[in-house]
Amino acid sequence: MSITVVGTVAFDAIKTPFGQTDKIVGGAATYIAYSAAYFYQPINIVSIIGDDFDMDELQELQRRGVNIDGIEIKKGGKSFFWSGSYHMDMNGRDTLATELNVLLDFNPVLPSNYQNSDYLLLGNIDPVLQLNVLDQMAQKPKLVVLDTMNFWMDVALDNLKKVISRVDVLTINDGEARQLSGEYSLVKAAQKILKMGPKYLIIKKGEHGALLFHENQVFYAPALPLEEVFDPTGAGDTFAGGFLGFLAKSGDISFTNMKRAVIYGSAMASFTCEKFGTERLKELTHEDIQQRVSEFVNLVQFDIEIQ
Repeated sequence: MSITVVGTVAFDAIKTPFGQTDKIVGGAATYIAYSAAYFYQPINIVSIIGDDFDMDELQELQRRGVNIDGIEIKKGGKSFFWSGSYHMDMNGRDTLATELNVLLDFNPVLPSNYQNSDYLLLGNIDPVLQLNVLDQMAQKPKLVVLDTMNFWMDVALDNLKKVISRVDVLTINDGEARQLSGEYSLVKAAQKILKMGPKYLIIKKGEHGALLFHENQVFYAPALPLEEVFDPTGAGDTFAGGFLGFLAKSGDISFTNMKRAVIYGSAMASFTCEKFGTERLKELTHEDIQQRVSEFVNLVQFDIEIQ
Protein backbone atom coordinates (compact mmCIF):
# COMPACT_ATOMS: atom_id res chain seq x y z
CA MET A 1 0.00 0.00 0.00
CA SER A 2 1.27 3.47 -0.82
CA ILE A 3 0.43 7.02 -1.86
CA THR A 4 1.76 8.22 -5.21
CA VAL A 5 2.12 11.97 -5.74
CA VAL A 6 2.73 13.54 -9.14
CA GLY A 7 3.87 17.17 -9.22
CA THR A 8 6.74 19.60 -9.05
CA VAL A 9 9.90 19.46 -6.95
CA ALA A 10 11.36 22.89 -7.44
CA PHE A 11 12.98 26.10 -6.24
CA ASP A 12 11.08 29.15 -4.98
CA ALA A 13 12.15 32.69 -4.09
CA ILE A 14 9.58 34.44 -1.93
CA LYS A 15 8.99 37.98 -0.72
CA THR A 16 6.36 38.84 1.87
CA PRO A 17 5.75 41.89 4.07
CA PHE A 18 7.67 40.03 6.79
CA GLY A 19 10.83 39.10 4.91
CA GLN A 20 12.18 37.39 1.85
CA THR A 21 14.23 34.40 0.77
CA ASP A 22 16.63 33.56 -2.00
CA LYS A 23 16.17 30.18 -3.68
CA ILE A 24 14.63 27.64 -1.31
CA VAL A 25 13.14 24.22 -1.95
CA GLY A 26 9.49 24.20 -2.94
CA GLY A 27 7.16 22.60 -5.44
CA ALA A 28 3.73 21.03 -4.99
CA ALA A 29 4.97 17.45 -4.64
CA THR A 30 7.51 18.50 -2.00
CA TYR A 31 4.91 20.11 0.25
CA ILE A 32 2.47 17.26 -0.28
CA ALA A 33 5.06 14.62 0.58
CA TYR A 34 6.32 16.33 3.74
CA SER A 35 2.75 16.73 4.95
CA ALA A 36 1.41 13.28 4.05
CA ALA A 37 4.44 11.46 5.47
CA TYR A 38 3.45 12.46 9.01
CA PHE A 39 0.43 10.17 8.64
CA TYR A 40 1.31 7.47 6.14
CA GLN A 41 4.31 5.87 4.42
CA PRO A 42 5.60 5.23 1.85
CA ILE A 43 4.92 8.33 -0.24
CA ASN A 44 6.00 7.87 -3.86
CA ILE A 45 6.97 11.03 -5.75
CA VAL A 46 6.89 11.37 -9.54
CA SER A 47 8.66 14.53 -10.72
CA ILE A 48 11.63 15.94 -12.60
CA ILE A 49 14.56 18.07 -11.40
CA GLY A 50 17.84 19.33 -12.79
CA ASP A 51 21.22 18.32 -11.46
CA ASP A 52 21.33 21.74 -9.76
CA PHE A 53 18.95 20.43 -7.09
CA ASP A 54 20.27 19.89 -3.58
CA MET A 55 20.66 16.12 -3.14
CA ASP A 56 20.57 16.60 0.65
CA GLU A 57 16.93 17.59 0.24
CA LEU A 58 16.15 14.33 -1.52
CA GLN A 59 17.88 12.42 1.25
CA GLU A 60 15.79 14.32 3.81
CA LEU A 61 12.63 13.21 2.01
CA GLN A 62 13.88 9.62 2.00
CA ARG A 63 14.48 9.76 5.74
CA ARG A 64 10.82 10.65 6.15
CA GLY A 65 9.57 7.63 4.24
CA VAL A 66 9.40 9.18 0.77
CA ASN A 67 10.31 7.03 -2.23
CA ILE A 68 12.18 9.08 -4.85
CA ASP A 69 12.55 6.37 -7.52
CA GLY A 70 10.11 8.32 -9.70
CA ILE A 71 12.08 11.59 -9.61
CA GLU A 72 13.96 12.02 -12.88
CA ILE A 73 17.25 13.94 -12.60
CA LYS A 74 18.03 15.60 -15.92
CA LYS A 75 21.78 15.95 -16.37
CA GLY A 76 22.80 19.51 -17.23
CA GLY A 77 19.24 20.75 -16.63
CA LYS A 78 17.92 23.42 -14.30
CA SER A 79 15.06 22.73 -11.89
CA PHE A 80 11.73 24.53 -12.15
CA PHE A 81 11.88 27.95 -10.46
CA TRP A 82 9.13 30.30 -9.31
CA SER A 83 9.44 33.69 -7.62
CA GLY A 84 6.62 35.70 -6.13
CA SER A 85 5.82 38.68 -3.94
CA TYR A 86 2.85 38.70 -1.55
CA HIS A 87 0.65 41.70 -0.85
CA MET A 88 0.17 43.09 2.65
CA ASP A 89 -3.02 41.06 3.22
CA MET A 90 -1.10 37.87 2.23
CA ASN A 91 -3.99 36.79 -0.01
CA GLY A 92 -2.90 38.40 -3.26
CA ARG A 93 0.51 37.90 -4.82
CA ASP A 94 2.45 38.87 -7.92
CA THR A 95 4.52 36.38 -9.89
CA LEU A 96 7.97 37.85 -10.47
CA ALA A 97 9.49 34.98 -12.43
CA THR A 98 8.52 31.55 -13.75
CA GLU A 99 11.26 29.41 -15.27
CA LEU A 100 9.91 26.05 -16.41
CA ASN A 101 13.37 24.67 -17.26
CA VAL A 102 13.29 20.84 -17.04
CA LEU A 103 9.53 20.91 -16.57
CA LEU A 104 9.27 21.57 -20.30
CA ASP A 105 10.51 18.01 -20.86
CA PHE A 106 8.48 16.40 -18.08
CA ASN A 107 6.96 13.10 -19.21
CA PRO A 108 5.98 11.33 -15.99
CA VAL A 109 6.83 7.65 -15.95
CA LEU A 110 5.58 5.55 -13.05
CA PRO A 111 8.01 2.90 -11.79
CA SER A 112 6.37 -0.53 -11.60
CA ASN A 113 6.17 -0.38 -7.81
CA TYR A 114 4.10 2.84 -8.08
CA GLN A 115 1.49 1.45 -10.47
CA ASN A 116 -0.54 -0.40 -7.84
CA SER A 117 -0.74 2.49 -5.36
CA ASP A 118 -3.92 2.62 -3.31
CA TYR A 119 -3.97 6.41 -3.33
CA LEU A 120 -3.02 8.80 -6.13
CA LEU A 121 -2.67 12.57 -5.85
CA LEU A 122 -2.36 14.42 -9.15
CA GLY A 123 -0.65 17.72 -8.38
CA ASN A 124 -1.06 20.93 -10.34
CA ILE A 125 0.49 20.10 -13.74
CA ASP A 126 -0.67 19.92 -17.36
CA PRO A 127 -3.89 17.85 -17.62
CA VAL A 128 -2.36 15.88 -20.51
CA LEU A 129 0.33 14.64 -18.11
CA GLN A 130 -2.29 13.87 -15.45
CA LEU A 131 -4.20 11.74 -17.98
CA ASN A 132 -0.94 10.01 -18.88
CA VAL A 133 -0.38 9.08 -15.25
CA LEU A 134 -3.93 7.75 -14.85
CA ASP A 135 -3.40 5.54 -17.89
CA GLN A 136 -0.22 4.09 -16.34
CA MET A 137 -1.96 2.80 -13.23
CA ALA A 138 -2.26 -1.00 -13.25
CA GLN A 139 -5.60 -0.73 -11.47
CA LYS A 140 -7.88 2.06 -10.30
CA PRO A 141 -6.63 3.37 -6.95
CA LYS A 142 -8.88 3.35 -3.92
CA LEU A 143 -8.95 7.15 -4.14
CA VAL A 144 -7.72 9.64 -6.76
CA VAL A 145 -7.34 13.29 -5.73
CA LEU A 146 -6.81 16.09 -8.27
CA ASP A 147 -5.45 19.57 -7.66
CA THR A 148 -5.53 22.10 -10.49
CA MET A 149 -5.71 25.85 -11.09
CA ASN A 150 -7.23 28.59 -13.24
CA PHE A 151 -4.31 28.55 -15.72
CA TRP A 152 -5.32 25.10 -16.98
CA MET A 153 -8.94 26.23 -17.17
CA ASP A 154 -7.77 29.01 -19.48
CA VAL A 155 -5.53 26.97 -21.81
CA ALA A 156 -6.52 23.29 -21.50
CA LEU A 157 -10.15 23.14 -20.38
CA ASP A 158 -11.20 20.16 -22.52
CA ASN A 159 -8.37 17.95 -21.26
CA LEU A 160 -8.90 19.19 -17.71
CA LYS A 161 -12.54 18.11 -17.86
CA LYS A 162 -11.39 14.66 -19.01
CA VAL A 163 -9.21 14.39 -15.90
CA ILE A 164 -11.98 15.68 -13.63
CA SER A 165 -14.31 12.98 -14.95
CA ARG A 166 -11.87 10.28 -13.80
CA VAL A 167 -11.06 11.40 -10.24
CA ASP A 168 -12.79 10.99 -6.88
CA VAL A 169 -11.82 14.26 -5.19
CA LEU A 170 -11.18 17.67 -6.77
CA THR A 171 -9.53 20.47 -4.78
CA ILE A 172 -9.64 24.05 -6.10
CA ASN A 173 -10.05 27.53 -4.65
CA ASP A 174 -13.22 29.60 -4.69
CA GLY A 175 -12.24 31.69 -7.72
CA GLU A 176 -11.41 28.55 -9.69
CA ALA A 177 -14.71 26.93 -8.69
CA ARG A 178 -16.56 29.95 -10.03
CA GLN A 179 -14.55 29.96 -13.25
CA LEU A 180 -14.98 26.24 -13.86
CA SER A 181 -18.72 26.26 -13.21
CA GLY A 182 -19.73 29.72 -14.43
CA GLU A 183 -21.66 30.17 -11.16
CA TYR A 184 -20.98 32.79 -8.49
CA SER A 185 -22.76 30.90 -5.70
CA LEU A 186 -20.35 28.28 -4.41
CA VAL A 187 -23.24 25.93 -3.67
CA LYS A 188 -24.45 26.12 -7.27
CA ALA A 189 -20.85 25.90 -8.47
CA ALA A 190 -20.33 22.73 -6.46
CA GLN A 191 -23.48 21.14 -7.84
CA LYS A 192 -22.31 21.75 -11.41
CA ILE A 193 -18.75 20.54 -10.76
CA LEU A 194 -19.89 17.33 -9.04
CA LYS A 195 -21.89 16.51 -12.17
CA MET A 196 -18.58 16.55 -14.08
CA GLY A 197 -17.51 13.35 -12.34
CA PRO A 198 -15.84 13.72 -8.92
CA LYS A 199 -17.64 12.31 -5.89
CA TYR A 200 -16.19 14.97 -3.60
CA LEU A 201 -15.25 18.61 -4.08
CA ILE A 202 -13.09 20.71 -1.75
CA ILE A 203 -13.23 24.46 -2.27
CA LYS A 204 -10.38 26.24 -0.49
CA LYS A 205 -11.02 29.77 0.70
CA GLY A 206 -7.61 30.69 2.13
CA GLU A 207 -7.89 32.50 5.45
CA HIS A 208 -11.64 31.79 5.37
CA GLY A 209 -11.31 28.02 5.56
CA ALA A 210 -12.52 25.26 3.25
CA LEU A 211 -15.78 23.68 2.08
CA LEU A 212 -16.30 19.96 1.42
CA PHE A 213 -19.17 18.94 -0.86
CA HIS A 214 -20.59 15.44 -1.48
CA GLU A 215 -23.96 14.90 -3.12
CA ASN A 216 -26.30 17.16 -1.10
CA GLN A 217 -24.02 17.36 1.93
CA VAL A 218 -21.76 20.29 2.84
CA PHE A 219 -19.11 20.60 5.55
CA TYR A 220 -17.29 23.80 6.47
CA ALA A 221 -13.90 23.91 8.18
CA PRO A 222 -12.62 27.30 9.36
CA ALA A 223 -9.05 28.46 9.05
CA LEU A 224 -7.23 28.84 12.34
CA PRO A 225 -6.51 32.50 13.13
CA LEU A 226 -2.72 32.75 13.30
CA GLU A 227 -0.83 35.42 15.20
CA GLU A 228 1.76 35.62 12.43
CA VAL A 229 1.63 34.50 8.80
CA PHE A 230 5.08 34.56 7.20
CA ASP A 231 4.55 32.67 3.96
CA PRO A 232 1.39 31.00 2.58
CA THR A 233 3.28 29.41 -0.35
CA GLY A 234 2.50 25.71 -0.50
CA ALA A 235 -0.33 25.86 2.03
CA GLY A 236 -2.82 24.38 -0.43
CA ASP A 237 -0.44 21.54 -1.30
CA THR A 238 0.25 20.92 2.38
CA PHE A 239 -3.51 20.77 2.94
CA ALA A 240 -3.86 18.14 0.21
CA GLY A 241 -1.02 16.08 1.67
CA GLY A 242 -2.45 16.14 5.18
CA PHE A 243 -5.94 15.39 3.88
CA LEU A 244 -4.89 12.34 1.87
CA GLY A 245 -2.33 11.16 4.41
CA PHE A 246 -4.99 11.06 7.12
CA LEU A 247 -7.43 9.18 4.87
CA ALA A 248 -4.77 6.63 3.94
CA LYS A 249 -3.81 6.12 7.58
CA SER A 250 -7.40 5.47 8.60
CA GLY A 251 -8.34 3.52 5.47
CA ASP A 252 -11.78 5.15 5.62
CA ILE A 253 -12.89 7.28 2.66
CA SER A 254 -16.43 7.95 3.84
CA PHE A 255 -17.81 11.51 3.88
CA THR A 256 -17.76 11.46 7.69
CA ASN A 257 -14.07 10.65 7.77
CA MET A 258 -13.32 13.14 5.00
CA LYS A 259 -14.62 15.84 7.33
CA ARG A 260 -11.95 14.80 9.81
CA ALA A 261 -9.37 14.72 7.02
CA VAL A 262 -10.25 18.31 6.05
CA ILE A 263 -9.51 19.39 9.63
CA TYR A 264 -6.16 17.59 9.62
CA GLY A 265 -5.32 19.07 6.22
CA SER A 266 -6.21 22.55 7.48
CA ALA A 267 -4.03 22.02 10.55
CA MET A 268 -1.05 21.05 8.41
CA ALA A 269 -1.60 24.03 6.10
CA SER A 270 -1.61 26.39 9.09
CA PHE A 271 1.87 25.20 10.08
CA THR A 272 3.24 25.91 6.60
CA CYS A 273 2.27 29.57 6.89
CA GLU A 274 4.34 30.07 10.05
CA LYS A 275 7.75 29.97 8.35
CA PHE A 276 9.20 30.23 4.86
CA GLY A 277 9.01 27.26 2.53
CA THR A 278 9.06 23.78 4.05
CA GLU A 279 11.00 24.89 7.13
CA ARG A 280 8.11 24.53 9.58
CA LEU A 281 7.00 21.20 8.15
CA LYS A 282 10.44 19.74 8.73
CA GLU A 283 10.44 20.41 12.46
CA LEU A 284 6.94 19.27 13.46
CA THR A 285 6.21 16.56 16.00
CA HIS A 286 3.10 14.42 16.17
CA GLU A 287 2.29 16.18 19.43
CA ASP A 288 2.36 19.53 17.59
CA ILE A 289 -0.14 18.20 15.06
CA GLN A 290 -2.53 16.80 17.65
CA GLN A 291 -2.39 20.06 19.62
CA ARG A 292 -3.16 22.06 16.48
CA VAL A 293 -6.07 19.80 15.58
CA SER A 294 -7.41 20.28 19.11
CA GLU A 295 -7.27 24.03 18.56
CA PHE A 296 -9.38 23.60 15.42
CA VAL A 297 -11.91 21.50 17.33
CA ASN A 298 -12.12 24.08 20.12
CA LEU A 299 -12.61 26.80 17.53
CA VAL A 300 -15.92 25.37 16.33
CA GLN A 301 -17.18 23.20 19.20
CA PHE A 302 -20.05 24.60 21.23
CA ASP A 303 -23.18 23.54 23.07
CA ILE A 304 -26.50 25.04 22.08
CA GLU A 305 -30.06 24.35 23.04
CA ILE A 306 -32.45 24.48 20.11
CA GLN A 307 -35.41 26.73 21.04
